[in-house]
Amino acid sequence: MTSVMRIDVFFDLICPWCLIGKRQLERALEQFHISHPDVEVELGWHGVQLLPHLPAQGVPFVEFYRQRLGGDDAVRARQAQVRQAAATVGVDIDFSTIGTMPNTADAHRLLERADELGDAAQRDALLERLLAGYFHKGENLGDRDTLLAIAESCGYPEQAISDCLEGASPYDDKGMGARGVPYFVFNRRQAVSGAQPAQVLLQAMQQALERSPAA
Repeated sequence: MTSVMRIDVFFDLICPWCLIGKRQLERALEQFHISHPDVEVELGWHGVQLLPHLPAQGVPFVEFYRQRLGGDDAVRARQAQVRQAAATVGVDIDFSTIGTMPNTADAHRLLERADELGDAAQRDALLERLLAGYFHKGENLGDRDTLLAIAESCGYPEQAISDCLEGASPYDDKGMGARGVPYFVFNRRQAVSGAQPAQVLLQAMQQALERSPAA
């Protein structure tokens, strides 16, 4: 009987470390599939709204980070750190294109609806498109029309998803925001916090598999 590796990932779309962590997980999974070809992987994505109190229209991105970090020099240093980490996994984050720090409640509700509709590959394509929209195209993920256009580009008709876009009403992330993101749970037994290297995630997968009852 085929064994199963369940991986739950908690993330927010505006967190660059979550994008970096996603790429590290993809690298770890490539290695895992080679060493465990008989193990089926089930991947679940769980939204966490890091900034639930942002207004529906969001706030100016540059000013948000200037106030959060204390000045332009601190912002440049943080962005350089993030871009360097992103480059190690082949990701180029262009902060200059981002005009708005969005409220991500609707974007998470959109992904949750996509998950309910049942096509994992289509949902994963939507997740990638949302991340690309924010970190590469500077799209406002808090804007209803933008989210509808992104969803339709991934094959979701407006009538299937429009009612889940509710504006700035908070997204229920089951309290996971207090733990920080990205946060990975393997087979509900082994947890890893942060955008860890692929080898760390791979080791956690192997340990979770060893600790799980035989199928």
